[in-house]
Amino acid sequence: MADNEKNNKRNPLKNSPPERFQPKVLIIWLAIFAAIVALWFLNPGSTGKGISLKIQAVLDAAQAGEVSDGLIKSDPSGGKDWVVLSGKIKNPERGGAESIPFRAEGRLTDENFAILQKTGAFVEARASTFLTQFIFSLLPFIIIIGLLYFLFVRQLKNAGRGAMSFGKSRAKMLTRDREKLTFKDVAGCDEAKEEVSEVVEFLRDPKKFQKIGGRIPKGILMVGPPGTGKTLLAKSVAGEADVPFFSISGSDFVEMFVGVGASRVRDMFEQGRKHAPCLIFIDEIDAVGRQRGAGLGGGNDEREQTLNSLLVEMDGFDANEGVIIIAATNRPDVLDNALLRPGRFDRQVYIDLPDLVGREEILKVHAKKLPLADTVDLKTVARGTPGLSGADLANLLNESALTAARRNKKTIEPIDIDDARDKVQFGRERRRIMDDEDKKIVAYHEAGHALVQALVDDGDMPVHKVTIIPRGGSLGSTMFIPKKDTYNYAKRRMLNQLACLMGGRIAEEIVIGDITSGASGDIKMATKLAHQMVCEWGMSPLGPIAFVENQDTVFLGRDIAKSQSISEATSRSIDAEIKNIIDEQYARATELIKENRSALSLIAESLLEYETLEGKHVAEIIEFGEIRSEVIRPEPAASSEEKVKEEKAEDTSDKEPDALPPPVGPAHKPA
Repeated sequence: MADNEKNNKRNPLKNSPPERFQPKVLIIWLAIFAAIVALWFLNPGSTGKGISLKIQAVLDAAQAGEVSDGLIKSDPSGGKDWVVLSGKIKNPERGGAESIPFRAEGRLTDENFAILQKTGAFVEARASTFLTQFIFSLLPFIIIIGLLYFLFVRQLKNAGRGAMSFGKSRAKMLTRDREKLTFKDVAGCDEAKEEVSEVVEFLRDPKKFQKIGGRIPKGILMVGPPGTGKTLLAKSVAGEADVPFFSISGSDFVEMFVGVGASRVRDMFEQGRKHAPCLIFIDEIDAVGRQRGAGLGGGNDEREQTLNSLLVEMDGFDANEGVIIIAATNRPDVLDNALLRPGRFDRQVYIDLPDLVGREEILKVHAKKLPLADTVDLKTVARGTPGLSGADLANLLNESALTAARRNKKTIEPIDIDDARDKVQFGRERRRIMDDEDKKIVAYHEAGHALVQALVDDGDMPVHKVTIIPRGGSLGSTMFIPKKDTYNYAKRRMLNQLACLMGGRIAEEIVIGDITSGASGDIKMATKLAHQMVCEWGMSPLGPIAFVENQDTVFLGRDIAKSQSISEATSRSIDAEIKNIIDEQYARATELIKENRSALSLIAESLLEYETLEGKHVAEIIEFGEIRSEVIRPEPAASSEEKVKEEKAEDTSDKEPDALPPPVGPAHKPA
């Protein structure tokens, strides 16, 4: 806290918003400047006390060159030829070293007037009339009243107008001059594009569907995991459609005042009816579409009023022909059933994670603006990135470009993409200073994981890389990348994964003769995986019975009293089966490591020497007893020892030395 306060004092404008040009402020400053100038000219010579002189004394001083900035101003109130002379005259008391203001009044003949003009020190001022004097006397008051108007009256009007605009819709209409996205810019979700493109085609040619008796869907709900392209697909619809397109977020309906959300919904549909046919896109609709009456403490009345207004506007007594709603969410399970019925959202388009072909198409779209080397094969990149969404793939290519730029390259090479993939999926390398004993423990721990996985793998989940360099939140990592997209998880594969999870602990116990806390992450994953096998997937002698208490939606108000109760005897049986599964795989992994003790030591020694081994090196050690292919040493993450020490000082928390994938999922990331 003290450091933050010091930084704020050093740089007080660090957190300030960006400056913007405000015309009102400029007008106010101009008015103030005009008032100052007017007051200045209304009282010439008022900057000092000044002295009073006679006309003849001024004539003599002007002829002697002692007068400057002189002004001749006629004053009809004193009579004919009555003038007021003002200016600056040299001060005789100080030997003429400085000038002081003076003022003289009296009659000035034409002859003397000519003498003053001849000296060049005087300028004749315009004769002031009663009207000009009146205007100049009122000018300061007018300026002050104008300032008060700008500062107070207009602000009060704007405040009142803002209060009345709370119920106005915040939907933004996309203009034609913006950069448009089309269906060509969206890849990896062909089925979803077909569903949405029918709406665009109907808007372009409605008679084609009306001839056969079809009607346009009133609403399309796009559902899918984060990063799969729901909002991007909506943007492409805006680019393809030749009709007005409104965009709004679900949170824009929510306000601190009661009734504002419902009013904004009505105003949004009112705008849509004025521009019909049109499209309205609501992003993250679960912010206002959650189930009514949900929660342990009762529902939020304001949110329910907003939802009720949305339900009525979408399908109520008042027809909204030509207003099509497109909504996106990644939480369809929390939406109200009345919102999902046909007539409101007629179609639910599910946008899943892209498959191999979809990932390749997505990579091609994002690689158009990147200088890829000729050796880069996007199909190979797509094959090595299962489980990644479109946003993850875009981030992967962006990290590849940053990696290539950091290495002073002009094109992106395959090694840059591989390093970026490891960074995105498994975390960034973090060099730490460890002693020989810690390095040995981590090396044998990771060698145990790699050895068991290489022995039990049937080709679906080969070892990708083994490293003892800290990466992400772990001190070491054993990485696996599946060769194909996985949709079902066989019992055989789950048992192999359990054996691999136990390999690190077993290697520590056999070689070092002791166990460490480094296997805590492995134990948690193994326990969770075994629990899923017994309680959810029926992969135990207890049979195909689900022993899961449904408590995922307690705070939605569902199934609180209907949760399945499990007897104590059944709970003991479940615990026993979970322990049996883990014990069997522990014994299996122990036998494999003891039979291949020399390979374990060679993998660990190679890790201590090279720090990072690829999967092919592990396979060569098991098959030939040595590494036959070249080992590429990784580039150091820090450029100096000071950076390493600084990073170590910043992170003092206990980390686990292993990093294995979650029990379910095609992508394997460190814990």
